Amino acid sequence: MSISKKEILRLKELDEKSLSRERFTSEELHERSELEFKRNKENIYFRLTGYDKYYYANQCYKFADHILKKGYPNLRLSAEDIERVSFDNHAISLNHGSHDIKRFNNKHELLGFVVGYNEATRSP
Repeated sequence: MSISKKEILRLKELDEKSLSRERFTSEELHERSELEFKRNKENIYFRLTGYDKYYYANQCYKFADHILKKGYPNLRLSAEDIERVSFDNHAISLNHGSHDIKRFNNKHELLGFVVGYNEATRSP
């Protein structure tokens, strides 16, 4: 489920509309949510379901974005060393599986770790 360049441009267009405080139609709100979900889920290799799927996909996106910008100190990897962050049922991996950040018993533990990490590294 890869997001196309056309979809990225449309998402940027909708984001700009949001920043200018223009009103959205219900179709535009739905479209924006689905495009954000598709972007956020790009490197997640397990199923997200229910209403929480948008929340958890966004949390994984924020986590990956932080790691790509700041690196991961526990593995002594700088941001320049990291090309990609991916999530599967039992691990968060860097650079196509060459380094596991952490392994988990299930996806619920993984998602809990991601949310906790995001909260701990959040700027006030």
